[in-house]
Amino acid sequence: MLTPMHSPSSASEASRPFITWQRILDWAQEHYRYRTFSKDERIPARPGLLYLVQRGAIRLVGTAQVNVSFNKSLPQLSNQVDEEAFLGFIGAGQPFEIVAQSPFTLSAYSHVDQTAVVWMYWHDLDNWPHFRREVLDTFRYQHQRKLLWLSTLGQRRTIDRLLGFLTLLIEEFGEPCSNGYCLPFPLTHAQIGSAIGSTRVTVTRLMGKLRQRGLIYNRDDNYICLPTESIEHINN
Repeated sequence: MLTPMHSPSSASEASRPFITWQRILDWAQEHYRYRTFSKDERIPARPGLLYLVQRGAIRLVGTAQVNVSFNKSLPQLSNQVDEEAFLGFIGAGQPFEIVAQSPFTLSAYSHVDQTAVVWMYWHDLDNWPHFRREVLDTFRYQHQRKLLWLSTLGQRRTIDRLLGFLTLLIEEFGEPCSNGYCLPFPLTHAQIGSAIGSTRVTVTRLMGKLRQRGLIYNRDDNYICLPTESIEHINN
């Protein structure tokens, strides 16, 4: 299971009675509300349901239709294409829901292999009132994190948006490693670019600059990490 650095789930995991989570899993399997997904498999999620990540990680992706003109002198000759943006992760022990808002759509994908998800209607949580409060607290926390994300994306320089974005991700999902904290799953430069409003090529170039400055580094398996010095600076 992931060990977030600054997530309410890290504290709640210690206090949550194991029997409660086990009862939820038993209930989900009994009612066919539990499923395991392969890496990059789309979760058949829909609005109105609550989803709980039991194991692994979920990648949220937003899609919007944009007009692309084939000839600048003839703007009427355009076509609508889908443009995707990476919107963040949902880690193990955390809830998520899908919101429908035309013309935008929200999709969920299994980011790592063997990601397990439980789904239920909101009223099903009445069976576990304490757990319901925990779910609502986690949604409030996620909302606060999104405000930080928006603040980071408002920075003018792309390199500042990039470092702020990586810092937020590792701050929330990072796991301790030899001399810092690392994301426990891979993230492509294209996905990072879509999240910060840039291109894969630009992200690759700026990642090199951040590595040269010692602000980030990569493990042998190419996972992105923040050195201990950066973590201490953030927490202070």
